[in-house]
This record gives sequence, C-alpha cells and structure tokens, in this order.
Amino acid sequence: MLWQRVKSVLSQKFSDSDFKLWIEPLQCVHDDAQRVELAGPDPYFCSWVRNNYLTDIQDALQDVGFTGGAVRLSVSETRKAQPLVPEPEKKQSQLRLPSMPVARSTVRTLHPRYTFPEFMVGESNALAYSACEAMANGDSTLSPCLFIEAGTGLGKSHLTHAVAHHITSHSPGTRLHYVTSQQLTSEMVRSIKNNTMDQFKEKYHHQCDVLLMEDVQSLAGRTKTQAELAEALDVLMDCGKRVIFTGAVSPRNIPDMDDGVRSRLSSGLVTTINPPDRRTRCLIIERKARNNKLALSGEIVEFLADRIQGDIRRVESAIIGLKAKASLHKTAPDMDMVKEIVATIIGQRQELSAVLIRNFVAGQFNVSIEDLQSKGRKKTIAFPRQVSMYLARKLTEEALSEIGKAFNRDHSTVVHSIRVITEAIVRSGSIRGQVEHLVERLENQG
Repeated sequence: MLWQRVKSVLSQKFSDSDFKLWIEPLQCVHDDAQRVELAGPDPYFCSWVRNNYLTDIQDALQDVGFTGGAVRLSVSETRKAQPLVPEPEKKQSQLRLPSMPVARSTVRTLHPRYTFPEFMVGESNALAYSACEAMANGDSTLSPCLFIEAGTGLGKSHLTHAVAHHITSHSPGTRLHYVTSQQLTSEMVRSIKNNTMDQFKEKYHHQCDVLLMEDVQSLAGRTKTQAELAEALDVLMDCGKRVIFTGAVSPRNIPDMDDGVRSRLSSGLVTTINPPDRRTRCLIIERKARNNKLALSGEIVEFLADRIQGDIRRVESAIIGLKAKASLHKTAPDMDMVKEIVATIIGQRQELSAVLIRNFVAGQFNVSIEDLQSKGRKKTIAFPRQVSMYLARKLTEEALSEIGKAFNRDHSTVVHSIRVITEAIVRSGSIRGQVEHLVERLENQG
C-alpha cells in the first residue's frame, strides 16, 4: 500500500520518538493518481504536522513514485465522534511531547473581528497591512522588526490582533507573547518583587518566537523597563525572531527614551497609518454596517464618510447608534436620523458657507478676497480659489451656482475646480495633507 511505503521511508528519516508521535497516528483515508488524504486525531495535531512535516511527507511520496500534486490533512471522523473518557488519576509530573516548545504563548484577549480579511486596505494603510501579513506568514525577506505609528482608532490594534489570530490558528506551536508596554512593566515589577527576574529574562529572551508590543510610547521615562527591553531585543533580533511594535508617535519622537532603545525600535521597517481617505472611509462604513446587519443607502454612507473622519471607532459608534435608533422606531435609517446621531458624536458643526470658506482660505494662503474673485490665473491665486470651491462643495449643501457666485464664476468653473483638486489629492500626499488640514480647521471653528 502506498502509505505503508511512505511510512517506511519516513521511519528512516525521523527519530523513533518523532515518528511514533507525529507519523504513526496518521491514517491514509484516500489515495489516487491526483491526491492523497491523510487523517489525524485532532485539529492541533493536523496543524502541527502541516507546519512541520508536510514537506517531508510530500518528498517521501515522490520517492515511492507518487506523481500527483495534492496532499490533504484532515481530522479523523472516528476521532471526532469519540467522547473523551477521563483516565484514572495518576500521581506523576506532566510530560512534554517531543519536538514541542517548552514555554507557552502569552496572548491577550483577541477581538474576534480583528482579522486580516476584516481590515479595509487603502492608500493610507497598505504598507502597514502588507508588512503585518508578511510577518504573520514568517516571510524572511522582510526585516524581522516592524514599528507601526498611528493615531487613535486608525487600525494598529486591528493589525496586531490579526497577526496574533493568524499565528495562533496556522502555527499553534509558535511561542507568541502579545503585551502592552504597561503589561510588560507590571510583569517586570512583579518579577523584581518576587525575585523571579531569571524567569522573566528566560521568557522574553529564549522562549519567544514572536513579540507583539503595543503603546510603546508609554515606556517613556521607565528606565529599568527600557533596559530590559533593549536586552531582550538584542537576543531576539540576533536570532531572527519577529518583533512588532505599535505606538502613537514614531520612535524618534518618544520623549525620555534611551537612545539605544530608540535605535533598536527604528532598526527595522517603520511605517505610518494615516487617516483613511474618503473612498476607504466609505468601504469601512459599508463593512461595519454589513457586520451589524444594517442596510444603509449610498447617500447615508457618503454623508457619514464626509462627516466622520479620523478615528474609526467613531464610525462604529455611529453605526451602533443608528442600529439602536432604527430598531426603536422599527424603520430603516433615514438622513434625519443619521444627522442626529452624528451630532451626538462630533457635535453640531458650524453652518459653513461658500463665503465663509472663501474668506478663511484667503487668510490661510495670504491672498485677498478680491484676488479670489478676480480673473487672475496665476497659480498662487488659482490654487487657493480651486481649493475654496472644492471645500465649499464638500462642507456645505449649497448648489454649484451659489458657490460660483462667491467667486464671480459660473457652475462649470466650480465643477472644473472640484475635479482638479480631487485629482491632485490622489496624486499628491502634500496637497492631500493641506486639504485635510483645512477641513479640520474649518470643522473645529464651530
């Protein structure tokens, strides 16, 4: 039989303990010219074999003449149906299986929806997403150290949770330690008080394959914790272990940080998650509404995307509020309902107008209102004028003709200006940053 010949080959390759533990329990439930299906006793067993022995099994199949391509691992149906019967208690110490890591992982509670498929990728976060996905898959072409800088609610925790989800489900034998900087500090203080620093060092120096640490900026001023972290990082990085940090500011801007630690934090890839652009915000709103079984019209999605920017948690709050209100009134969400919810989250916004925006932008660009209303086409005048029209369309409900009157232009000029600035925002991060800054300033005037 094919599988018996394969086992004979594998028995020559592995030690007796590894062969009896990981190969002998496998059963061949199907084999033909295209595929071989093997069954193991439980999901963990199959995952470990898949990650550590599948390549050897495929090589052995080729050695015995199998030309098909597919080898599938699944949980044995008979094992699934077997109830667990406790054995009589035995007074003996716990034995560790061969080839298994000594230490267990330390993983904080993970949000069930903070996974890679649930993360909305846009221009503002594409690099951070790709880097985390590569780290989760153990891609050796990437630097083993990653630092993600992002403000509140922009997705850095979502990505680190996604990495932890992926590793624990696909490589359960990986020793993963996922902590915040506050938790690391507290753990170190307890170890000092209990005189168990040797165990603390052993855990983070030698019993760690992946280290995830959030809120690194909270280490500011914690000299002892910084020293221990620097020592651990030296060991982990020398061994090629994977390390991911997140922080609200970049390593170079963290105050009261030892230069050695700062250098280690910056030694790999440093990436920033910026606030999502309008298109990405629309996608996020649609996804979160779908997750909450809430049907939103395109108009409502666009309204929310225009009004709620930055912190994605405010989007979640709006969706939850809308669902509660719609359930209470037993009706689908309408625009009045949405405006009421948004007002409770970000407050009532000042009634902006094209004239007010024109005057504000004129002051920001140091040009006169007469210049913006003139026929001048110099870039120093045309660009602020186009930005003003774009912002007036974005931030007010005024018609195109009304916006044009504020600049002594007709509606076609307003349409052209909106198109020019929209395209410039896509092409240029600098222009996008300027426009977003102006939007923030205008919204904060209320």
